[in-house]
Amino acid sequence: MPDRLALVAVKTLHTLVWAFFVACIVGAPLAAARGRFGLAGLLIGLVLLEGIVLAVNRWTCPLTGVAARYTRERAPNFDIYLPRWLARHNKAIFTPLYLLGCLYVLAAWWRHG
Repeated sequence: MPDRLALVAVKTLHTLVWAFFVACIVGAPLAAARGRFGLAGLLIGLVLLEGIVLAVNRWTCPLTGVAARYTRERAPNFDIYLPRWLARHNKAIFTPLYLLGCLYVLAAWWRHG
């Protein structure tokens, strides 16, 4: 497979994985608001596993290393189809949203119980 095609494939996969985890971050408090605490817990757990994977990989997605094999570019979004500013600030944006969502789920569960 030519490098350009391989890079497109990795960037596409990375973008889909990113969208999945953003959906989990947004979905957890929405599930809790509907009283679906099992689903909220599952979504929180999936994002927590992603965080563990990132921590083990020195806060870098493993797909970044795969993408790096196919290009010399190193812009913040060389490995994903996101705007440069969002790729640069991804963790700073979504980590607080995740933590706030976890607090909301916990508070909703506490009120429910």
